[in-house]
Amino acid sequence: MTTKINTKISINANSEVVWRILTDTQKYPEWNPLIHCLEGELKEGNKLKARINGMKFKPKVLNFKPNKLFSWKGRFLIPGLFDGEHSFEIEELSNNKCVFHHYEKFSGLLVPLMRKKLENEVVPLFEQLNLKLKEKAEHALHTSLSDIA
Repeated sequence: MTTKINTKISINANSEVVWRILTDTQKYPEWNPLIHCLEGELKEGNKLKARINGMKFKPKVLNFKPNKLFSWKGRFLIPGLFDGEHSFEIEELSNNKCVFHHYEKFSGLLVPLMRKKLENEVVPLFEQLNLKLKEKAEHALHTSLSDIA
C-alpha cells in the first residue's frame, strides 16, 4: 500500500539561496518544524541520522543534485513495514523566483493504519516547513540585496 504527500510553495529567491538554507542541516533546529536533526554528509549513497517529528531513523540519500534535488529513503524498523521516500525539489523560474516542491511517498504494511495521521499531522508540518523555508530564503535575499545598496 502506498500514499503520497505533495506540497509546494513559490519563493521569491533563486534556487542557490534556497539550496544553501536547505542543505545547512546544522541550522535545522533554528527554523525547521519537521526535521529536528539531520546529520551526515549529504551525498548520494550515504546514510544520514535523522530525527523527524519524534522518530529517529537512518535514511539513505538517493539523490543529491545541487540547486535542484535532494531525496532520501528511510525505513521504520524493517523494510516494507513503513518506508518513506522524502524529496525536496527546486524548480527555477527566473533569477529571483523558484518553486519549492516537497513531497514524500510512503509505502508498507503500516501505511493504511497511518493514513489519517499523515493527512492530519504530517501534511501541515510539510506546509510549515515550506513556509519557514520561504521566509528564511526571502529574508536572506532581501538582506544580501540591502547590504549591496
